[in-house]
Amino acid sequence: MQTRLKLLRTILVVVVLALGISISDAAEHIAGHWEGHIEIPGQPLAVKVDLAVKDTDWSGTIDIPAQSAEDLPLSDIHIEEEGAEVNVKFSIRGVPGNPTFDGQLENEVISGRFTQGVATFSFRLSREVVAGPVRPQEPKPPFPYQIEEVGFQNGAVSLAGTLTIPPGTGPFPAVLLISGSGLQDRDETVFGHKPFWVLADHLSRAGIAVLRIDDPGIGESTPHPKPPTTADFATDVEAGVAFLRQDNRVGAVGLIGHSEGGLVASIVASRQNDVDFVVLMAGPGVPGAELLLKQNERIFDAMGITGERKQDLLTLVNQLFAILTSDMAEDEMRQRVDEIVRQQFEINGVPREQHDETQVQAAVEQALNPWMRYFLAFDPRPALTAIKVPVLALNGELDVQVDVDQNLTAIAAALEKGGNRKVTVHRLPNHNHLFQHAKTGLVNEYATIEETISPEVLDLIRDWVLSVTQ
Repeated sequence: MQTRLKLLRTILVVVVLALGISISDAAEHIAGHWEGHIEIPGQPLAVKVDLAVKDTDWSGTIDIPAQSAEDLPLSDIHIEEEGAEVNVKFSIRGVPGNPTFDGQLENEVISGRFTQGVATFSFRLSREVVAGPVRPQEPKPPFPYQIEEVGFQNGAVSLAGTLTIPPGTGPFPAVLLISGSGLQDRDETVFGHKPFWVLADHLSRAGIAVLRIDDPGIGESTPHPKPPTTADFATDVEAGVAFLRQDNRVGAVGLIGHSEGGLVASIVASRQNDVDFVVLMAGPGVPGAELLLKQNERIFDAMGITGERKQDLLTLVNQLFAILTSDMAEDEMRQRVDEIVRQQFEINGVPREQHDETQVQAAVEQALNPWMRYFLAFDPRPALTAIKVPVLALNGELDVQVDVDQNLTAIAAALEKGGNRKVTVHRLPNHNHLFQHAKTGLVNEYATIEETISPEVLDLIRDWVLSVTQ
C-alpha cells in the first residue's frame, strides 16, 4: 500500500530568471517543450515540461506519464548566466522533499542534478520525444460488455465512477473496487499502470459487473468536507454498495479492496448485511503502526540500509508512532514530531544547519495528518473476526509495503477466530504489492515492469468470485 509514504511521486517545477541574457534569448533557448528522464537507478522516470514566457513572466506545466500526472503547474522559474554557462534551476512548491532540479543548458540539453529530500539523481531534458511506458494489458475496444458512467451520493460527497456490466438482463454478480492509500482515480492509476481498469475488464468479460469510482477529491468525485480517514472511506463504500443494490441487473454484491482498500472492505463487510463476499488484495491484518514499522524495515533491508543506521532509523519510527497514537497535547506533539524529523535527516546525512525548513515542515504535516493518526491506531482484527461471508485473501511474497508473513497470517487467524470457514488464502511467490511478477518488490520496480497485474492473479480472483456466486 502506498501508506502515505508516497511512492516517490516526483512532481517538478521549472524556474527561470534571466541574469546576463536577454528575455528574448532566454525565450529562444528555454521556452517550449522539453522531454527527458530523472535517472533513478533501475527506474528512469520520464518527464515532459512545457515552458512559456509573456513579457518577463514565465509559466509552465509538467507531465509525468508513468504516474498519469498531466499539466501540473510550474512555479519559481530561475535562469542565471555565468560566463558561457546558462544555469537552470527547477523546484516544486509544497511537495514533500522539495523536489529540485539544478542543471545547465548546453547544446539544447538541460542536464544536472535532481534532489528530493536526501535522495540525489541526475536528470536530462532535451527537445527529443520520449517513448511512453509500455502497458500491454491496458484494455482496448471493442468491449463485450456495457460501460456506464455513474454517480451517487454519500452525504455531502458526490462520487463518480464507471460501471462495467455484462450484456443481458442478469442478475450478475457485482464487485466494488476499493483503492489503496492516497487519493486514487477510478483506475487506481499508479506509475502508468491502471490496475483497476485491467481487473474490471477481466471480470466483466467473465460475466461479473464491476463498479470502480474516483476517490473523493479526485477526478469527478468531490472531496469530504474535512480531511478524511479510513472511517470516512468506509462510508463511501457503503454508499457504493447501496447504489449497486438498487440496480435490478445486479445479484450478489462483493468488495475487492487493495492495500488500505482491504482495510476498508473489512470494516464494511463486518457491519453490512448487504455484502456477500470479500477479496483482500494485500490487505492489512495488524494495526497500522505495526504494519508501517515492518514496512520500513523491509524497505531498509531491500535498499541495503543496515547496521547502526537501520536501527537508529527504526528507533525513530517507533518513537514517532508512539507520539502520534498518544493523547499528547497538540503543541507538544508537533514539537516532538519536528525533532524526530530533524533527527531522521541527520541520520540520513543532512547536517542540522543544512535542513530545508520547507522539507521539514512538509514531513511534520504529513505525520500529523488525521488519516495517518487514525491509520496508525486502527486494529483491523476485530472487524475481520466479525466477517461471516466468503473471503479470498491474497498477498505477494515480495510485497515490501504489506508484509505477507505479518499480515496474511493475522488475517487468516482473525477470520478463523470468528468462526469463518469460507476462507481462501494465497501466498504468491515473486509477486509485489501491485501483484506484478517482480524481482525485488521495491517501489522503484513498479514503473519498469510492463505487466500491470499477473494473469494468474486475474484468473484466481475471477474463478473464486464465480465459485462463490453461482
